[in-house]
Amino acid sequence: MNFVYISPHFPPNYAHFCRHLSYLGVNVLGLADERYDFLAPELRSALTEYYRVNDMHNYDEVLRALGYFTHRHGKIDRIDSHNEYWLEMEAQLRTDFNIFGMKNQDILKAKKKSLMKQVFTQAGVPVARGRVVHTLKDAKKFIKETGYPVVAKPDIGVGAAKTYKIENAAQLEDFFATKPDLEYILEEFVSGIIQTFDGLVDRDGNLVFYTSHQYSQGIMEAVNQDDLIFYYSLREIPQDLEDAGRRVLKAYDLRERFFHFEFFRTEPGNQIVALEVNMRPPGGFTTDMFNYANDIDIYKEWAHVVVFNKFTAEYNRKYHSCYVCRKYNRQYRYSHDDILREFGECCITHHDSISGVFSAALGDYGYLIRSPELDDIFAMAAYIHELA
Repeated sequence: MNFVYISPHFPPNYAHFCRHLSYLGVNVLGLADERYDFLAPELRSALTEYYRVNDMHNYDEVLRALGYFTHRHGKIDRIDSHNEYWLEMEAQLRTDFNIFGMKNQDILKAKKKSLMKQVFTQAGVPVARGRVVHTLKDAKKFIKETGYPVVAKPDIGVGAAKTYKIENAAQLEDFFATKPDLEYILEEFVSGIIQTFDGLVDRDGNLVFYTSHQYSQGIMEAVNQDDLIFYYSLREIPQDLEDAGRRVLKAYDLRERFFHFEFFRTEPGNQIVALEVNMRPPGGFTTDMFNYANDIDIYKEWAHVVVFNKFTAEYNRKYHSCYVCRKYNRQYRYSHDDILREFGECCITHHDSISGVFSAALGDYGYLIRSPELDDIFAMAAYIHELA
């Protein structure tokens, strides 16, 4: 099997995907703009061959790279990066080289929030009202139906970047006077917490792994207000959330792919409302959280699904696994060393700095903690976040 892995060096933990493919005898063909000698030794050893382009945004260069790999190794069987940023390019390459997976005709409904709403509706899942607006007049017409506040977000966008809560007419006019040159969708504001439905499907579309995470607050607030967040896996997944997630999954007819679906749990009302889909693993260290919550190796299991169409691990969500961020612009009561001494290896499964690309939402440094008891998770998160 020939597997082209795009940008295998970023984020760093995704090198584990390449490593486990290599263990199973797959030709892992790396493609990126990073210098080969800058790749981690573990990653270099997992790659059968590496092709460096000058600019990953230059499709002609990337196309030539795929042609080279085809000439050297034969037909390309799979291509992926597990990264939202490259989804459209991957779809184009799969279309041009007739490779299994999401192609051009599939990608827009997985990228454009306005089209996601149509899929949610087809799946019978409640969704916040929303509309693409091009002018101030369009926006006012929509807000006449919903009232304030509304949320303005790029119709294609990730991680709450360039997303704004608009609470009155003055803020609306200011938004249109200064907004980025992007197509925007306005949505009615939904008050609630974010719960996710995350997992992996095999080649036949069977759900072989799934879990859920809950956020301490919205990512939009964390980005725009520079707040601290944590999010944690649930040991028991609410039935209405699972039902909604499964309906959306069926509507998209995913095959051999990770997914990350986001929903609001409304306050008040306790209802599930669909927010958006992402056809890749959840970001940051969440794939590692899969592992720590279940004592499995999701990177290995994904490789088994790709090569053998089998998920071999048993999992029962033994722990709540939680990501807790810190930002360098705060003064904390407890130092890093205090945290390690207080909780130790039994509770802290990993800690590391965060790439600047993700730091607006996920902070500058992150701790992965776990416990079978949710009260322990809340206490540890409060300790890590407590300010001086």
